[in-house]
Amino acid sequence: MTIIELRDVLFWCWIINTGFLLWWWLWLVAAHDWVYKMHTRWFRVSSDQFDTIHYAGIAFYKVLNIVFFFVPWIALHIIA
Repeated sequence: MTIIELRDVLFWCWIINTGFLLWWWLWLVAAHDWVYKMHTRWFRVSSDQFDTIHYAGIAFYKVLNIVFFFVPWIALHIIA
């Protein structure tokens, strides 16, 4: 695999993961009550705990996305 191919793979991984993050966030914003009801069928959590869990999950996923896909993509642009 060449550097250009690796750069393209990292770019598309970053785009796809960013799309997933947006999809997750949109579900929570647009249908918060419905999503909360679905989760409370299986788990006992308060609304505040639910929001905290999802906020932390989104933040963690975003950091992983940046560290593992965006930063290497930028680094490969710099060295190419």
